[in-house]
Amino acid sequence: MEDAGGENVEEHLNAVDEQYKASLPERMGEDQAHRDPSRWWFASAAFPMVAGTLGPVASAFSICALVRPWRQNYTKGADIDTATFIKDPAWLIAINAVQLAIALISNLALLLNMTRRLRFSIAQPVTIVGWYLSSICLIALASTTAGPLKPETNYFIWSQAYFYGIYAAVLYFVVASLMVITVWGSQAGHYEKDFMLTPSQRTLMLQTISFLIYLHLGALIFSNTEGWNYLDGMYWAAVTLFTVGFGDNNPTSTLGRALLFPYSLVGIISLGLVIGSIRSLMLERGKRRLDARMVEKLRHRVLRKMAKQGKDGILRPIGDSPELSSSSGLTEFERRQSEFELMRKIQKQAAHRHRWIALAISTSTWLVLWLVGAKVFQVCERQYQNLTYFDTFYMAYVSLTTIGYGDITPISNAGKSFWVFWALLALPTMTVLISNAGDTIVKGIKDATDKVATITILPSERGFRSEFKAVIGALSHGKLFTEDIQESPPGILGDSQRHRYSSEDDDDEGELAQDQADLDAEVEGNAEGGGGGDRRDRTVRFDDSATTTTTTPGKRSNSRSKKMGNTDDEDPYDENSKATSQLPRMTRAVSIPRQDLPQIPTDPAEYHLTLIEEIGRVTQHLKSHPPRKYTFQEWAWYLRLIGEDESDAAKHRKPHTHLSSKSKDELEEKERARWSWVGSRSPLMSSQEEAEWILERLIETLNDELRGVRAAKKKGGLRNRNG
Repeated sequence: MEDAGGENVEEHLNAVDEQYKASLPERMGEDQAHRDPSRWWFASAAFPMVAGTLGPVASAFSICALVRPWRQNYTKGADIDTATFIKDPAWLIAINAVQLAIALISNLALLLNMTRRLRFSIAQPVTIVGWYLSSICLIALASTTAGPLKPETNYFIWSQAYFYGIYAAVLYFVVASLMVITVWGSQAGHYEKDFMLTPSQRTLMLQTISFLIYLHLGALIFSNTEGWNYLDGMYWAAVTLFTVGFGDNNPTSTLGRALLFPYSLVGIISLGLVIGSIRSLMLERGKRRLDARMVEKLRHRVLRKMAKQGKDGILRPIGDSPELSSSSGLTEFERRQSEFELMRKIQKQAAHRHRWIALAISTSTWLVLWLVGAKVFQVCERQYQNLTYFDTFYMAYVSLTTIGYGDITPISNAGKSFWVFWALLALPTMTVLISNAGDTIVKGIKDATDKVATITILPSERGFRSEFKAVIGALSHGKLFTEDIQESPPGILGDSQRHRYSSEDDDDEGELAQDQADLDAEVEGNAEGGGGGDRRDRTVRFDDSATTTTTTPGKRSNSRSKKMGNTDDEDPYDENSKATSQLPRMTRAVSIPRQDLPQIPTDPAEYHLTLIEEIGRVTQHLKSHPPRKYTFQEWAWYLRLIGEDESDAAKHRKPHTHLSSKSKDELEEKERARWSWVGSRSPLMSSQEEAEWILERLIETLNDELRGVRAAKKKGGLRNRNG
């Protein structure tokens, strides 16, 4: 260990250790940000993502506003496709081109900032000022065209380019305003002066740009091969790639039909990639953040209600409240299990509530898009087709669902251009709606179908009687045929058994109603030991009167305690330093078989091997989808491996309902090693998935253990040489 290689390894290990210590405040900040009000998540992540997506859309519309004049000669009753263009003044074209160049520079600055090629402080002023300038220029040009440049004759109409300019101006103003909010939030110190975006979120902007370029490419190619107006080609490309296929415009030449095959195939695949990215980013990552915020709000509400009614006794550690033990008969381990189950119910109710709220919001947005869009189409087409509101209502529905009969289609310049704009807005709306419906309504139908199948033609391994009782119990909200819940033992002993909390979605309406009733019962009856008596009849009991004491290396106890905040500086490998771990003996109710937590090996090598095995096991859990949810028994086992004991009240504290930031800092400094399952420092409230949290702590523990062994051997070698 004294050679150059050993010295390099030592330097590397020290550097890694320093890097880990330096990252602790950042990780704690991420956990806090994970629970912060969702408006700051929108400002730091969602708004830049929306701006990065809609900014290129606005520029695509700016191109449409530049390629054709803004006015056309038209006689009422004539074919609108044969209307001739009125040439725009040179100064209008020049200003239009300048604003497009400014907008493209703004988009480029935002893209470079997202890819971390340009600093936030430089990119954001360029982006915001550029978009506002483009918006102002387009609004001024549109106003001038509708006023001083208005032809004296009444036989004229606004072209599609004019309406595209208006849409671009609106989008530029919206995205610039969103970025102003983002910059203001960073200046106010709510988050770092950087985008909290993942690589896939940054990729969405590139995918959107690629898709829009592909739309323009199709418009250019097919307008030339088919003799269409360029903007009619843009409308056709959108109708084709969105798979609506009205049939009002279709290629008739052999070349056009031949080019349709590769163009539509590549375009639809590209659109599918964009849809997949939107679903992944807006639903999976956004859902996780909003779920965390909803859990935090529900947790505070439950704790405040329990404290207000004086029924929070179950949240006090037994060591701090011995009268609780005597009145309820609970041990500290059982009390912690009650806390854990309360937190699980809070999580479950919050997730269920969030799913239905998300469905309601996405459905409302879709309905607004449908109903308002139908009215806009009616106004746009009134002069040309005299459609009723029901006609455009029908056309909008056929478009949204991509049925595309083609019996009613927009023919006006305003109608065609608005359809392209409207369809681009409908794309993410439909994506989110379908996904939210899949998480709620479709899932409910699927679960109901599975339940019916298990008691009819496809019985499960549990048998017809058990499945029938389970269905009746769910329909009665748990009042009939209440089944005992038997948890799996932790570690390898439980790998082959079913986990009660293996999935966020493992619920149905009856079970959720029962959980809500249980949650209310926790709030209403905990002061009187509510849940204690009944719970002990159906769960395992830990008898603190008989414990097994195991002696482990001092480093083991010290390092594992430090993971939860202990700062004891005692020499971890002093031979006189001994650590003890209380392993409670489990007793059982009559109906529940005995389930003991595995004991921590006393031999250091065996303990290290156990850590390695569990690290490998938890690594496999990272692949689970949806993310793995651990039972209390498993959590107790893994916490024991890293130096925590769920039976030790000294490491636990009552959760606080509300603290100021200053009081919270003082409390964290004073009671850093004490935490509650329903507190803000609970592992269940972390920004990490449960498997990630456990894996990180297991690796830290193994790292500290091996460092201790290495230091002890090095120290022993020095003693031998000195002797």
